[in-house]
Amino acid sequence: MVALFVVSVIIAYVCYRLRLVPIAGFLIAGVLIGPSALGLVQNQELVDILAEIGVILLLFTIGIEFSLDKLSRLSRAIFVGGGLQVGLSVAIVTSVLVAVGVDLRAGIYTGCLIALSSTAIVLGLLGERDETDTPVGQLSLAELIFQDLAIIVMVLLVPILAGSGGTTGEFLQVLATAGLLIVGVLVLARRIVPWILEKVAHTRRQELFLLTVVAICFGTAAVSSLAGVSLALGAFLAGLVVSESHYSEQALSDVLPLRTIFNAVFFVSVGMLLDLRFLVERPLLVLAAAGIVIVVKIATTTASVLVLGYPIRIAAATGLVLAQIGEFSFVLERAGRAAGLSPGGLGEAGAQTFIAATVLLMLLTPLQMAFAHRFGAFASRGPLARLGENDVPDTVPDEVDLEDHVVIVGYGHAGKRLVQVLKDRGIPFVVIEMNAETVGQLNAEGTKALFGDASRPAILEAAHAGEAKLCVVVTNDPSITPRIIQQARFLNPTIQIIARTRYLTDMERLQRFGADIVVPEEMETTVRIFSHVLGAYMIPAEEIDRQVRLLRAHDYGVMRGSIQEAHLMVLQGLDEDGMHTRAVAVRDGSPAADRTLAELALRRDHGLTVLAVRRGDRTIANPAGDFQVLRGDRLVLVGSAQEFLEAADLFRTP
Repeated sequence: MVALFVVSVIIAYVCYRLRLVPIAGFLIAGVLIGPSALGLVQNQELVDILAEIGVILLLFTIGIEFSLDKLSRLSRAIFVGGGLQVGLSVAIVTSVLVAVGVDLRAGIYTGCLIALSSTAIVLGLLGERDETDTPVGQLSLAELIFQDLAIIVMVLLVPILAGSGGTTGEFLQVLATAGLLIVGVLVLARRIVPWILEKVAHTRRQELFLLTVVAICFGTAAVSSLAGVSLALGAFLAGLVVSESHYSEQALSDVLPLRTIFNAVFFVSVGMLLDLRFLVERPLLVLAAAGIVIVVKIATTTASVLVLGYPIRIAAATGLVLAQIGEFSFVLERAGRAAGLSPGGLGEAGAQTFIAATVLLMLLTPLQMAFAHRFGAFASRGPLARLGENDVPDTVPDEVDLEDHVVIVGYGHAGKRLVQVLKDRGIPFVVIEMNAETVGQLNAEGTKALFGDASRPAILEAAHAGEAKLCVVVTNDPSITPRIIQQARFLNPTIQIIARTRYLTDMERLQRFGADIVVPEEMETTVRIFSHVLGAYMIPAEEIDRQVRLLRAHDYGVMRGSIQEAHLMVLQGLDEDGMHTRAVAVRDGSPAADRTLAELALRRDHGLTVLAVRRGDRTIANPAGDFQVLRGDRLVLVGSAQEFLEAADLFRTP
C-alpha cells in the first residue's frame, strides 16, 4: 500500500506539471504498479476494498450536494432520457453482435456492460470544471443516476442470462423487494437522520459528528445492499437523506478529505486491472473496441437527450461527456465472469479487451470533456442542426408588446429576480430558457417564455431581439454565453447586452464578443464580503463606498467606465417617456467607423442626438460635427426606439 500512495503522488504531480487532470495520473499509476508492469502491489483484495470505499464516499457526497427536490425536478431526464440511453445501447450492441454470430445472451450481457458510463469520473470532472449546474452537467447527472439504478436490474439478470438459475418470477420478486427497501430507507432516514444529526451537533464534538456521518453513509449503503442495491447507490440515497438536514454542509466538509483519498485508490485500482501484454499484442482490437463504444455512446446519449427536447448542441456535448464505460461495469463483469459469461462471448480475450478499452476510455474522458462543447457546436452547424427544436415556437404571441423590451436568457436565481422587478415596473420582457418544464410553467402563469438555445439566431429572432432594448444573459451554461452575445449583437447592433460570468478574467473576452456590461460573480461576491467586513467594524458608509469604488476601479480594469456608470446607463435605458439613452459601440467593420459626426448625420437622417463619446478612459461631451468617430468609440445617443432601429445599419458589422 505504501508503493500505491508513493507512486500515485509522484505521477499525480507530474500530471499537474503537464496540466493533466489528477484522474489520469491515478490511472497511469495503477498501470505502472499493477501486476502486468512493476508488480509493486501484492494485496489486490485490499486495494479493491479501499476502491469500493472511494466510490461509496463519492456517491455519498454527490447525494449531499443534491437534494430530493432537485432530484424530483430531474425525474423526466432520469427516467425518460436515462431509460432511452440504456435501452438503445443494449439494443444496438445486442443486434450488432447477434448479426455477427454471437449468442443472444452474450450480446445482451455485453450491451449492459457498454451502456454504463463512469459516475465517478464524469461527476468528478464536472465538479472540477464548475459545470455541474449547466444543462450538459444536469443531463449527464440524470442519465448517470438511471444507470446506477439499472445496475441493480443488470446484476439480477446475470444468472438468468447465464442459465445458471433464477426465474423471471424470482427476478421480479427481488426487484420489488429492492424498490420497497429503497423507499423504506428514504422514508425512515428522512425522519430519523435529521434528528440524529441535531442531537450529535449539540455535543459540539467534531469527531463524534464525523463518525455519525460516516456511520449513516455506510449503514444506509449496507442496508440497501441487502436487497441487491449496489453499495454506491445506497450511499447516494444516504447523501440525499443528509442533504435534507441543516447540517449537510458540515457533513460534506468533514467527508471530503476522506473521499479524496479513497477515490484516488479507486482510480489506481482500475489502472491495475490493465494487462499491458494484451494491449501490446492486440492494440488494434482494443482501439477498435474503444472506437465502437464511443460511437454507440454518443449516438444513444444524443438521441435520448434530443427526445427530451434539447437542441443538438446540448445533446451531442452530453453524448461525448458520457462516451466511456463506467466503474460499475467492472462489478457486472465480475458477476458475469463468475456465472460463465464474457464480453462478446470471447472468453478471456473478451474480458481483457473490455478492461483495456475501459481503461483507455477513462484516460480519454478528461480530453473528451474539454472538447465536449466544441463538439456540440460543430454538430449544431451540421445537417442535424434542426434536431431537438420541434417544440420551439416561431414567434412570441402578437398580443404582447415586444418593442423596446428586455430579452432574458436563463431563468435561474438571477433571471427570476429580474423578471419580478420588470413585472413590478411594467417593463415588457421575454425569457429564453432551456428547461421545457420551466417554460411551460412560465407560459401557464402568463409570463412570456420561449424554449430554445439562445445561441441560435432563430431563437433570438423569435424573441424579437432585433427590436429589443436590452439582452440580459444569465444562463448557467458559460460555454454558450459568447455566442449568444455575438448573435444578439449581429441581430441588433444598438442593443444593450449585459452578461454574467463567473470569473473576473472572462470580462475582457466577453466584451470583445460584444457585451456592454459584464458582471463577474467572483467580483461582486468579493465586494459584498468586503462591505460587510468593514461594516462590522463600524466603518462609515461613505468610506465603505469609497473603498468599494477603489476596489472595482482596480479589479475591473478593462471595463469601459465604472460599474456605477454602467448601472446608471441601464436605468436610463428603462425610461418610460418614449425617449431612451443608449451607448452604442463602434466595432471593426462598422460603417460608422472613421467618419465624422456630420457625415453620419445621425440627427438629420435618423433623429438621434449625440450626447457624448466615450474613447478609452475619456468622455467627450457634446462633440462637434467635425469630430471623427473611431473604432472602439462608444456613442451615447438619445432617441426613440424606432429611431434606434432605423440607425442600426450604421453600427452593424459584416
